[in-house]
Amino acid sequence: MSAPSMVGEARGLAPLLREVRAALDSLAFPLELPGSDVARESAAAARAQLTDYILPRLASLDAPLVAVVGGSTGAGKSTLVNALVGRPVSVTGAVRPTTRQPLLLHHPDDGAWFDDARILPTLSRVRLATDDDGAGDPPTAGAPAALHQASGPDTLLLRPTSTLPPGLALLDAPDVDSIADENRRLAGQLLAAADLWIFVTTANRYADAVPWRLLAEAGRRDVLVAVVLDRVPAGVEEEIRSDLLTLLSAENLGHAPIFVVPEMMLGPSRMLPADAVEPITRWLQALAADADGRRDIARRTVSGAMRALAGRIDGIAEAAGQEQSVADALRAAVEGAYADALADVLAATEDGKLLRGEVLARWQDFVGTGEFMRGLETRIGRARDRMSAFFTGRPAPAATVAEAIGSGLQTVIVEQAARADETTRRRWRGDHAGRVLLGDVPAWDAAAVSAEVAREIREWQQDILLLVQAEGADKRFTARMLSFGVNGVAVALMVVVFASTGGLTGGEIGIAGASAVAGQKLLEAVFGDDAVRRLAATARRNLYQRVDALLRREREPFGRCLQPLALQTSAEALTVLASRLRTALPAEPSAAGDGA
Repeated sequence: MSAPSMVGEARGLAPLLREVRAALDSLAFPLELPGSDVARESAAAARAQLTDYILPRLASLDAPLVAVVGGSTGAGKSTLVNALVGRPVSVTGAVRPTTRQPLLLHHPDDGAWFDDARILPTLSRVRLATDDDGAGDPPTAGAPAALHQASGPDTLLLRPTSTLPPGLALLDAPDVDSIADENRRLAGQLLAAADLWIFVTTANRYADAVPWRLLAEAGRRDVLVAVVLDRVPAGVEEEIRSDLLTLLSAENLGHAPIFVVPEMMLGPSRMLPADAVEPITRWLQALAADADGRRDIARRTVSGAMRALAGRIDGIAEAAGQEQSVADALRAAVEGAYADALADVLAATEDGKLLRGEVLARWQDFVGTGEFMRGLETRIGRARDRMSAFFTGRPAPAATVAEAIGSGLQTVIVEQAARADETTRRRWRGDHAGRVLLGDVPAWDAAAVSAEVAREIREWQQDILLLVQAEGADKRFTARMLSFGVNGVAVALMVVVFASTGGLTGGEIGIAGASAVAGQKLLEAVFGDDAVRRLAATARRNLYQRVDALLRREREPFGRCLQPLALQTSAEALTVLASRLRTALPAEPSAAGDGA
């Protein structure tokens, strides 16, 4: 494929890859499920490869190839790097780990490709002196330089060297099996950001498990790999090469060139002689000299990385689906408990139970039981006159009825809120992930909830008063309102809202029913039948909305625990993205030439 068409293809992929990165950025996997740790690590690795390699490489397919020199502890990676550039530029020694900061070596003409954080943008950069600046040899591991003391593990050291050909950079990485966790993480990050791997192992460690897990990943991604078999004793080269080739073929790496470095004494400055690495040097120079071949290698590697990314996203989607399923069950427990609480509160306001006990007594005191009830048997106008006498005489003020109603309603709401909280906690404790999340839910505060409920009830009662005032705003209604008292009419509306005989027994039915009739007749005398029905419906709806909002606030601490899941990309969307990635993959390029 020509360079212009490759550039166009890369530009077409960039929006999809940015969409994939945004989806990965949204993932938190907040639940403690058996696969959550692996999913978090997988999502982090996918984000890192997108940021460190796939996106920057697609944006600059003509940039120099980056060959990462990686391998096991003590395999001789830094020694090999020094031999390839012909001078000691990387720290060597017996103390492990020796490579603490990654060192990127490149031809001086290629410096601009690496100064602008094109690759590995999450690493800070320190530029070292060029060969021509008269820089001395690097220190051994036994005498760390100030540079190594000042630079953290997430620092990329950049060093131009004229002995490397243009078009190729070498990256000396930490050990893949380092005793330092940070070094192992960084080694994996660097290998994921490379165009090709130069994997260094030894005659007695070439079958170790940790390196082969990474080599298997290279095979799945179709990364170009060269294996350097270091410190091979005389007489066993062919036997070890044959066994190594069998292992490589099993991981789809049978095409990988194998370079053998015999066991030998190191020269001055712990350097290998040039002829020991001459086949590797020729191979790298041939890669660097072929611009079309370099682009093919880059394109092959980025295509393999995208295929691996699609497969990784499938696995991430499966984990996301498992978390969604558990979260849905936990969320349903919350919603069910608080929906039941709301339903029970509303049932208590509709079955007449709130008009018993203290509320009935205060209402009877307010209206004057006997005379008021006899007045209901006459025409409404006469009933209005007698009710006016009661409201303007000695009966208890309307406020006592409102207080009794508010107290009874408060008790019902607080009890149901407490029950919903306990039901939710009990259900969450039955699930491991739920038990962990409960650690972030504050204990239920009865006093605070009771105070908030009382405030809501006072505001609801104030709304009823305003509703009555607004309904009686014209002059005709104002005269009637004055005769009954605005507060008295508002209290009568509260009684009508709660009036029913359901749930009452014996003499309570007659008393509550009479109370309801008394309130209904009073309101009809002031507003008329249609208005009373409308006012009662409005008051009930207002109460429902307030109780619903209050219970929603009560369940918010549970909802906040699940909020990260609500914000992250769904399993279904991740699966679609993986499918789109596979569809968008460029056609396979011709295999890059290789050979020892």
